[in-house]
Amino acid sequence: MNFLIPAPILLQARSLYEKIYQTSLTTLLAMKFPENLFYTNEHLWVLQDPDGYWLAGITDYAQDLLGDIVFIEPPKVDNKLVNGAPCGIVESVKTGSDLHAPMNGVVTEINEDLLNAPEGINDKPYTAWIFKFKPDDANETKHFLSAEAYKKLVAD
Repeated sequence: MNFLIPAPILLQARSLYEKIYQTSLTTLLAMKFPENLFYTNEHLWVLQDPDGYWLAGITDYAQDLLGDIVFIEPPKVDNKLVNGAPCGIVESVKTGSDLHAPMNGVVTEINEDLLNAPEGINDKPYTAWIFKFKPDDANETKHFLSAEAYKKLVAD
């Protein structure tokens, strides 16, 4: 069975699609992807501190998708992290999302400032780290993405 869709409706649908696509592309082009960070497929960024510990937070792309962040539940200090397993939650006015452990390790610190002001993630996603951890093996970074690879992931 074939259905005919009137031309004015098709034009409206195409116009709406083009607006959405253009908005998404414009938003993506405005996002930052710092070269000094590693990224995960689950939209976390990680950075090794000079002390050997690592910081983790959510990417600009992730915070943009979530919208206004209103609550975080970071992993607890001394919790064991299992690479890829859920370890915390970020909630926004739109939805909630799990945080996934970027590596095997142990949580050593959480960013207490974000507990009272989670919107700091929206304001400065790459300075608003959520938790600090000590990895079991700091050299096991093959699964991380470079800034360029992460940018390609989110553009697809």
